[in-house]
Amino acid sequence: MADSESEIVVDDPSAPASDSPAVARTRSVDIVVSLLLLAFAGLMAFDNWRTGMGWAPDGPKAGYFPFYLSVVLGAASVFGLVKAFWDRKSEDQVFVTRDQLRRVTQVFIPTLVFCVCTQWLGLYVASFLLVAGFMRFVGHIAWWKSLVTSFVFAVAMFVTFDIAFDVIMPKGPLEALFGH
Repeated sequence: MADSESEIVVDDPSAPASDSPAVARTRSVDIVVSLLLLAFAGLMAFDNWRTGMGWAPDGPKAGYFPFYLSVVLGAASVFGLVKAFWDRKSEDQVFVTRDQLRRVTQVFIPTLVFCVCTQWLGLYVASFLLVAGFMRFVGHIAWWKSLVTSFVFAVAMFVTFDIAFDVIMPKGPLEALFGH
C-alpha cells in the first residue's frame, strides 16, 4: 500500500480561508511580547530586590531566587528583542490572519466569561453553560444534545469533585439550594 493511500485527509469546511488578510506579523508580536516580558522582569527584579535578594546569616533572603529568575527572564527578553530586530525574514511572516483570530476569539471570549461567571454562578452551572454554548454555537449541535451532554458533564463533575473526592469547588446559588 502506498503512503498516499494510507493517509487520511479531513477537510474542515469552517477552516480559515487561505486568502484572509493578516492582522499581525510575527516580528511585531515578537517585539511586543519581548517588551512586555522585559517590563514584567524589571518589575519582579525591583520588587524582589526591595524584599531582599541577598544572603542572610541563616541562608538566602525571600527575594533571592525570584530576583535571579527575573534577571534570566529579562536577559531572555532582551535576546528576543535583538533577534526580532535582527531577523528580517520575520517581517513578512504572518502571525495571525483575520479568520484565524476570529476562531481563537470564539474560544477565548466564552472561556473568559466562564472564568468570571464561575465566581457568581459556581463551577458547575458555569461549566454547564460553557459546554452547552460551545456545543451549540461553535459545534452547531442540536440544542437537546447540547443540554443533555452539558447536564451529564456537570453532574459527573459534581459527583467526582464534591462527593467522591470531597474537594471544595466554587459554589453558586444553585448549589446552595442542594445544601452543598
